[in-house]
Amino acid sequence: MRLEKCWFCSSTIYPGHGIQFVRNDAKIFRFCRSKCHKNFKMKRNPRKVKWTKAYRRLHGKDMTQDATFEFERKRNRPERYDRNVTENTLRAIKKIDKVRVDREARHHAKRMKGKKAQLQREAAKELEQSIHMVKAPAALQQEPSLTLPKLKVKAPQQQTEDNRMEE
Repeated sequence: MRLEKCWFCSSTIYPGHGIQFVRNDAKIFRFCRSKCHKNFKMKRNPRKVKWTKAYRRLHGKDMTQDATFEFERKRNRPERYDRNVTENTLRAIKKIDKVRVDREARHHAKRMKGKKAQLQREAAKELEQSIHMVKAPAALQQEPSLTLPKLKVKAPQQQTEDNRMEE
């Protein structure tokens, strides 16, 4: 079974699925669904469309270089059938998939490392700004410790209109 990759979004195309477009110069483009085909016809760049693999790799959201990708490329080459080689290959594929999943999880954890503290800071700030939505106004008046401390700011004294007119 030969699994192809979509030219636009890089997802897997199984046999009997997708659309194939052959250009005048005999270059073959395979698409997983009509969404990818339409975006190709509109001459959109896959590196600028946010849901594609090309965009995610370019912007550091997916792993770009890993040894497991090379095994995936080798897998598509047709070879003469040999039972021992097939068994070893299937075992190796399972191991490689497990390694790739672990590496992707590590990559994701590394990307999201500082995100938790940032979300907590944002939540605390939002809570400070809108405490009146969480607590009833009567409870805030009874217990002033729940509100934010009031800052006293001295405003520069401006001359009143009367003083200006007299001068």
